[in-house]
Amino acid sequence: MESFFIYISMFLCLLVILALYRGIAGPTVLDRIISISAIGTKTTVILALMGFIYNRGDMFLDIALAYAFLNFIATLAAAKFFRSRKSIIPGSNCPINKGGE
Repeated sequence: MESFFIYISMFLCLLVILALYRGIAGPTVLDRIISISAIGTKTTVILALMGFIYNRGDMFLDIALAYAFLNFIATLAAAKFFRSRKSIIPGSNCPINKGGE
């Protein structure tokens, strides 16, 4: 059963690398935010699998939950920041305060 968890963890690491490519080469800010959030989610699952591999599920699950919470808050903060700057839309060059809008 441990070898199954190890193979799944290795597959998730491969998916993290693919998501990292999208985070670096993403054409829009939204693509980058979503890919970084996906990396955080996969990292959470990898931490939980490590807990099962080492028979320390209680410790690793606590760390995974804390990491998932921080990932969620960071994603919301980044989305709110870019929404307030109105630079989520590619090619928009509108200033922050545009005549009271």
